[in-house]
Amino acid sequence: MTIAMRISYSPIYTYSRLPEGHRFPMEKYDLLPQQLLHEGTITEADFFEPGPLTESQILRTHKVEYWEKLKLGTLTRKEIRALGFPFHESLVNRGRHISNGTLDCAKYALNHGIALNIAGGTHHAYADRGEGFCMFNDFAIASNELLYEGLVKKILIVDLDVHQGNGTAKIFEQESRVFTFSMHGANNYPLKKEKSDLDIGVPDGIEDKDYLELLTKTLPDLIDDVRPEIILYLSGVDVLETDKLGRLKLTKEGCKKRDEFVLTTAQKKGIPVAISMGGGYSLKIADIIEAHANTFRLARKIF
Repeated sequence: MTIAMRISYSPIYTYSRLPEGHRFPMEKYDLLPQQLLHEGTITEADFFEPGPLTESQILRTHKVEYWEKLKLGTLTRKEIRALGFPFHESLVNRGRHISNGTLDCAKYALNHGIALNIAGGTHHAYADRGEGFCMFNDFAIASNELLYEGLVKKILIVDLDVHQGNGTAKIFEQESRVFTFSMHGANNYPLKKEKSDLDIGVPDGIEDKDYLELLTKTLPDLIDDVRPEIILYLSGVDVLETDKLGRLKLTKEGCKKRDEFVLTTAQKKGIPVAISMGGGYSLKIADIIEAHANTFRLARKIF
């Protein structure tokens, strides 16, 4: 594999229509690239700006009725509330760009080893609805496109966000070519869990040592069993002890070791990795940015 890194980013990622005090830290999508550039981890040349998903790409994963509602702006109040963002056509455009960024990252990673999306990890989106700040399911869309184009025959989704990848699990429950692995807070959102191919629910308050032990016992054997041609890795930083919604007690160093283990394991086994950032809701935005930045620093170092 060549030493190269590509990062999907667009100013469209930052949705400007959130009300004051909204709990989603939208500013991270601007601050993270600034931090990585400032410290010299990346250069402007590492970025690419994705275009929007096509309608046919959306419909290979999402139901036509749902897509029509998004296009026409006819979601019900209940559906908008489940989504978690105030609805506007620019939110749909944002989602199309973010998911296409993940797809582009996956294609790039197949040829060059690794690529990362500044956003993404929208694993709560189902085929027929959005929820939990997720409109389109970027990993599902990327997986379905790679399979449709015949680029791979087996995909492993490694979802280490603190919340179960419920939408992803449901979308692929009958698809043997995509193996879904979710390690998440057992008692956290969503209340009703779906069935991933492998679910590991961890207890509230779990600390670095026990969390990392579980992961290190599980992932290498899982990769050997599944034998994927690519790993889609959701590296949510809502596992941090500082997170408002997470309930776990990982330190920033523990979160970094988690990423290091995933990336090192994949690199040693010669498997390309495409990464989406996922959630992070720490009170201090600096904690979110530092934990996300570690993922990029490690990707640069390991690949």
